[in-house]
Amino acid sequence: MQRKAYVPGLAALLVALVAGCTAGTGTDGSATDSKAGGAKSSAAPPGKYRTLLEPCRSVERSTLKDLLPGAAELPEEQQQNVYRGTAAVTYDTDRRVGCSWKADAPDASHHLTLDFERVVSYDGAVSDEDRAQEVFAKKQAAASLPVAVDPRGEKGQESPAPTQSPAQSTPPATPPTTPSAPSTPTGTGSPSGTGTPDGLAPRVLERLGDAAFLDDVLTGAGAGSTAQRRTVSVVFRTSNVIVTIVYAEQAAVTTEVPDSKELQEKAQGLARGLVEQFTD
Repeated sequence: MQRKAYVPGLAALLVALVAGCTAGTGTDGSATDSKAGGAKSSAAPPGKYRTLLEPCRSVERSTLKDLLPGAAELPEEQQQNVYRGTAAVTYDTDRRVGCSWKADAPDASHHLTLDFERVVSYDGAVSDEDRAQEVFAKKQAAASLPVAVDPRGEKGQESPAPTQSPAQSTPPATPPTTPSAPSTPTGTGSPSGTGTPDGLAPRVLERLGDAAFLDDVLTGAGAGSTAQRRTVSVVFRTSNVIVTIVYAEQAAVTTEVPDSKELQEKAQGLARGLVEQFTD
C-alpha cells in the first residue's frame, strides 16, 4: 500500500519539476515574447517615408523652362535632352537619389541640382526623424548658420531672429536675417555691389517642411575666368527625408552680377513644390 502511494507522489513531483524548468527557461516562448513585446513598445518609431521621389521627374516642364531660360533657344531635340536631366549615380535608390540640369544662354548659364536623402536610424532608441534632424543640423552649421539646442539637448531649427525695425520686416516667405549670419558669405565677391544684398543673406526659412535654411554664395567662375557665379542652396527636411536644391547662375559678362533675389525666389518656389509632392 505504501508503494502504491509513493509512485503517484513521485510522478507529481517530476511533473512539477519539469513544469518549473519549462517556465524558467522560456522554451515555450512566453518569456521571450514578453521581453520582445516590451522592447517593441519602447522602440523609436520608423520614418514617415520608405521610398523617395524620382528626382528627374519631380520638376515640371514649366518650372524647368523658368529655371533654365537658355534651353528655350535650343532645337526641340536638344531641349528634350536638357529637360530630361541627368540622374546622379547612387547605389541605393531607396536611400539617396539626385538629378541635375544645365542650360547655356548668351547672357548667362544656369545649373540646377536636386538631392534627396532618406535617413534611416540604426539605433532602436533614436527615430529616423530625429536622426534626420541631426544630419540636417550639421548641414545648417556647415552653412555658418547657428543651430539652436532645445531643452532636451537635441539640435533643432534656429529660432527666428527679430527684425531691426517694423519698416524692415520681410514677407513670411523670406524671414529676417539672423544677426550672426554675415551679409557676405566667406569666399564671395567684395562686400559692396557684388555680395549678397541686405535682407537676402543666408538664413533660416520658416514654413518650409519641418526645418529649412537658405545659403547664397557669390564666387568667381574659376579656371581663370573673371565672370561671377552665384549659387543659391535651399535645404529642407520633411520627416526623415532631406532635400537639397542647388541653383546657380554664371554671368557671361564680367561686369554682370547674378541677381540674388531672383535666384532665391525661384529656388524657394521649387522647394515649396517639392514639399507638396512629399506631403501628397
